[in-house]
Amino acid sequence: MRSALNAMLILGMLTTPAMAEDTGARADASRAVVKAFMGELLGELQAAMQDGGAVNAIAVCNTKAPEIAAKAGSERGWRVARTSLKPRNPDNAPDAWETAVLKKFEARKAAGEDPAQIEYSEVVTVKAKKQFRYMKAIAIPQYAPCLQCHGKEIAPEVQAKLKALYPKDRATGYGTGDIRGAFTISQPM
Repeated sequence: MRSALNAMLILGMLTTPAMAEDTGARADASRAVVKAFMGELLGELQAAMQDGGAVNAIAVCNTKAPEIAAKAGSERGWRVARTSLKPRNPDNAPDAWETAVLKKFEARKAAGEDPAQIEYSEVVTVKAKKQFRYMKAIAIPQYAPCLQCHGKEIAPEVQAKLKALYPKDRATGYGTGDIRGAFTISQPM
């Protein structure tokens, strides 16, 4: 019994550094995917804003953002998405793990941490399978044009378009410095 316990402890010590390296590499890969996602989405939003203002940009978040996420996820066998405590699209509602992390993000922001730098990752077990989960906060200062659709004062034509596309919209009332939500990634291990 004692030798079996010692063997398990040794095995645990040997796998812990390997797992730490693996999670570090997975976090780096997740950051790269989020950066690419943010860059592509921001480019699409800026082009739409130039072509037709905020009303036109809503279509980007409605159709292009899910396409960008699906492409990034399918290329890697991951789930890549956006979520929020106040989702615009009910399909983007957070799961229990994401809800807990988003609440921690809000607490970290309240404690003075820069929302643009907030991220979190963890290995979790879902249905007896390990997953690497990663989230990166979406901070309003990085996306100031977003206040035209997510802010406290929204133009009537934007409100009408939002109501038509998102009848259960909860994603308004934000201001500069707020956490709008997060990019979220699940990687099977």
